[in-house]
Amino acid sequence: MSESETPNYQAIPVSEITKRCWFLAGATASGKSAVSLELADRINAEIVSMDSMAIYRLMDVGTAKPTVEQRAAVRHHLIDIVDPDEMFSTSRFHEMAHATVKEIWSRGKEVLFVGGTALYLKSVLRGIFQGPPADWAFRKEIEADLKEFGDEYLHQRLQLVDPVSAHNLHPNDQRRIIRALEVFKTTGKPLSHLQMEFFQSTPEEDCRVFALRHARPILHQRIEQRVTTMFEKGLLEEVKQIREKFEALSRTAAQAVGYKEAMEHLDGNLSMEEAVERIRIRTRRFARHQETWFRGLTECRMVDLETEFETSDTVDRLLELAKTAS
Repeated sequence: MSESETPNYQAIPVSEITKRCWFLAGATASGKSAVSLELADRINAEIVSMDSMAIYRLMDVGTAKPTVEQRAAVRHHLIDIVDPDEMFSTSRFHEMAHATVKEIWSRGKEVLFVGGTALYLKSVLRGIFQGPPADWAFRKEIEADLKEFGDEYLHQRLQLVDPVSAHNLHPNDQRRIIRALEVFKTTGKPLSHLQMEFFQSTPEEDCRVFALRHARPILHQRIEQRVTTMFEKGLLEEVKQIREKFEALSRTAAQAVGYKEAMEHLDGNLSMEEAVERIRIRTRRFARHQETWFRGLTECRMVDLETEFETSDTVDRLLELAKTAS
């Protein structure tokens, strides 16, 4: 099966996914790669990436993508599947992940999901609300109203039909507000109501979902080293090559930490020192956001690591914790 296509897609029941699959999450620079390789080897698994930036071809250094050697040691999936100028959604990931899981199971192998994209993790653990297709005529009407009346008007309009979604969305989050209004217009039901079934979770002891966690000062040190390594391994050269081939990054690819700052440096708008520091700051903020998400998923067991942790010892701990879900 080509990893860019999902023929005859049919979702696997959530209960089967949570019972049979393994999951290893964690903030950026938490050490997931090394642990995942040994864990996959010991449980006879193939790895399915849950990294929303590793899906992009050519974006290797800035995303700390698994190396060619690592991918040769353990088979990886959902890496290098689209170009940097293409959009990619959580729903698309969900479809491809389920198709990939079926493929791996057909070979008699275990499945180990690995990555730091919390929305991808949540979509696999709880399913995803696909919703009705886009209503482009309605969206044009909304965009016209937006230009005339502004963000606050749009947010107030959502409050009238879906107060729960309005409470959860910032008034400036135009894309999600428009989608919530569109769903209500198409279905006659609030988006928040339709999404309720995906709030149900599985107790952590009934599944094998782990997130590696370091003390904040240690994680910051690891992030600083990660950023330094990115430049040493050729982030600027990578960005130059991407620019030569593509006019611009897609909106989803542009969210990758480091690429915007590298481009601004190449354009002469940031010094090297300023670019490095901005990437470090963005990465620390991103890591905090990731950990908040993982703590909010009741399926997820946080696994605290020592300053200098041994990969084998950590895998031993995960295997011991997993016995409760056997």
